[in-house]
Amino acid sequence: MSSITPPENPESDPRVKAVFDDIRATRGNDFINNVWRYLAFDPQLLEEVWTDVRDVMAKPTAIDFKTKEMIYAAVSIANSCDYCVHSHTAAAKARGMTDAEHAELLRIVSTAARTNHLLNGIRPPLDLVFDVSGES
Repeated sequence: MSSITPPENPESDPRVKAVFDDIRATRGNDFINNVWRYLAFDPQLLEEVWTDVRDVMAKPTAIDFKTKEMIYAAVSIANSCDYCVHSHTAAAKARGMTDAEHAELLRIVSTAARTNHLLNGIRPPLDLVFDVSGES
């Protein structure tokens, strides 16, 4: 159940319409998913979040689009965001993620979670070779 009520006619607000139009143009289709419809309750928040997501996820960078979606799915699993797990897994599959890659992604996430929990429990000191800060 949502904690807010999305606007009934979100595109009546010109700021929201501008974001929705940019989403459509960026994605090359007319679908506006619920995350954007619900964030439209606050046009400034909608603009800020869409700008960040667009600039990181929809623009070419050093990391290819499929890998970006897989990373987003992995972080979403770790953060228990069911909506994002489903949407970014679907996006990764649309970008070519195979069932074998999906299974490997889940193995990596579950292995990292296990070792993270163990290391948080025992708190070993950081090995100096892993200290990328330059401080010794």
